[in-house]
Amino acid sequence: MLQLIDVILKRGDRAVFDGASLTVHAGHTAGVVGRNGVGKSTLVKLIRGRLLPEEGEVLRPRGWRLAWLDQAVEPSARSALDFALDGDRPLRAVQAEIAAAERAGNDDALAHLHVQLEDVGGYDAEARAGEVLHGLGFGGADFGKPHRDFSGGWRIRLNLARTLMSPSDLLLLDEPTNHLDLDAALWLETWLARYEGTVLVIAHDRDFLDAVCDEIVHVADGGTTAYTGGYSAFERQRAEALRVQAAHHARQQGEIRRIQAFVDRFRAKASKARQAQSRLKALERMDRVAPVRARSPYRFEFPNPEKVSNPTLSLDEANLGYGDPSVLRDVTLRIYPGDRIGVLGVNGAGKSTLLKTLAGEIEQVGGELTRGRHSDVGYFAQHQMEALRLDRTALQALDAGPGERLAEQDARDYLGGWGFGGEMVERRVATFSGGEKARLVLALIAREAPALLLLDEPTNHLDIEMREALALALQAYDGALVLVSHDRHLLRECTDTLWLVADGGVAPFSAGLDGYAEIRQDRRGRATRHERRDRRRQAAERRESIRPLTKRRARLERDIDTFTEELEELSTVLSNSATFEHATKEQIGRMLTRQGRVRKRLARTEAEWIELQERIEELEAR
Repeated sequence: MLQLIDVILKRGDRAVFDGASLTVHAGHTAGVVGRNGVGKSTLVKLIRGRLLPEEGEVLRPRGWRLAWLDQAVEPSARSALDFALDGDRPLRAVQAEIAAAERAGNDDALAHLHVQLEDVGGYDAEARAGEVLHGLGFGGADFGKPHRDFSGGWRIRLNLARTLMSPSDLLLLDEPTNHLDLDAALWLETWLARYEGTVLVIAHDRDFLDAVCDEIVHVADGGTTAYTGGYSAFERQRAEALRVQAAHHARQQGEIRRIQAFVDRFRAKASKARQAQSRLKALERMDRVAPVRARSPYRFEFPNPEKVSNPTLSLDEANLGYGDPSVLRDVTLRIYPGDRIGVLGVNGAGKSTLLKTLAGEIEQVGGELTRGRHSDVGYFAQHQMEALRLDRTALQALDAGPGERLAEQDARDYLGGWGFGGEMVERRVATFSGGEKARLVLALIAREAPALLLLDEPTNHLDIEMREALALALQAYDGALVLVSHDRHLLRECTDTLWLVADGGVAPFSAGLDGYAEIRQDRRGRATRHERRDRRRQAAERRESIRPLTKRRARLERDIDTFTEELEELSTVLSNSATFEHATKEQIGRMLTRQGRVRKRLARTEAEWIELQERIEELEAR
């Protein structure tokens, strides 16, 4: 297991961790949450050994292999495929030894090394890397493209691919979904479900955390608290804990007032002096219950437009893109005041092209785009964060925006609602984090009170509290909204209509987010009915090749039954309060570890069964 025991770590005069303790059992996936700046990334550095605690211990089993996601890596001339494969260090080491043996003409060593190459999965390594790259949104044409030629967000995807290719027992992922679209995030969920090791993941995507986590680690006030289950379960448990804390705090404050009143009244009276002194000492020894703090530091809104046009915007038989051929063809759509539209589609399908056209950043290639008289657009995209003037402060950026200039105190109050408090409004934008830049861009957009909000992945870099505040603000906004996001919670909370961008067009999508997830997670080929009928005619010729696969499928089904039965037995034992009364900590720890491992093995076996079943069906169809 992974353990932190009474860890103290300071940055200057501030204690990042003050007696923090944590246990993550082997095979479990723990999600790390908390406000920006509380120490989540510092926790990962402690576990990696990049930082050493001033007091306390960080323990992990000897021999555990670590893999971690680097958010920043120097641009490389390596191709995308080679860059991903570089993550498999044992593979690269064997390949280097093979190259040296070939140069030396050492046939004996080569024979031994080729056995090692098979042991480290060298013969299917490129196929595995290709699967990871495809899952993260890279097309086959991207595989040979140098790492340095990709944009910053795509480089981080390549860093993630390299991390996933690293053989590991402990996987540390710091905000892996930040630069993923919805399809890549869904793929990553599936990959993590099949991973057998222990995972510590920092993320702000509620649905992602619900899908992959066995427990949530909340970092706050210099400590860490673990909650069983995903993020939704954490919220329920945390709310109850805060309710209890508030009640305890209120009772304790009443007790303190009563003791203090007694001391103040009788301290000078000889007959009561000893009692007063005793109560004063009791007051000094009392462990104080902290008051419950405000849940969110954000308080903002998107002002409603004074006037709107109906429809706000229209496209008729328009071709969208950058020339011929168009990215999207024959697009006809209407956007009306109050519309709440979520845009779905695989990477490269044209979602950003659609929003850029609606925003007026690019012109349609053909057809007509008609804007209403009152159809001012507020457009958020990642490139707008890069366009911020780095030499300006937040106050100067607000002053330079359109609209009436605010008095300084009003400007400070406005920016304070977006999380820019105190002296932060006078810091240069160059010193801002990605999340702070995103909040500033959203604040500038909101000031314009647009009739149409176009948001392309607005939650990248935003913490969960900011995402919640954004969802509430969008719900109260009366203008039209078109939203592209990998955050399914934000899509569910803020949209009621879905558009699917696919096959060069834009069309309504009625199956909902869950239906879309099922479609995207189905890895079978999209063959037409006619093609399936043609392949079925060849079934008789392929029965012999299928027979070994059906035997393997039967073995997997027996394994699934075994794992399921064992998991049910472990759950029954661990849910019995008598277990914790009679079993030792070591016994309970072993059961929890076994539960995590069995759960991972069951997920991997089920995934393997699905792949095998798809292969059998594919061969039968042929």
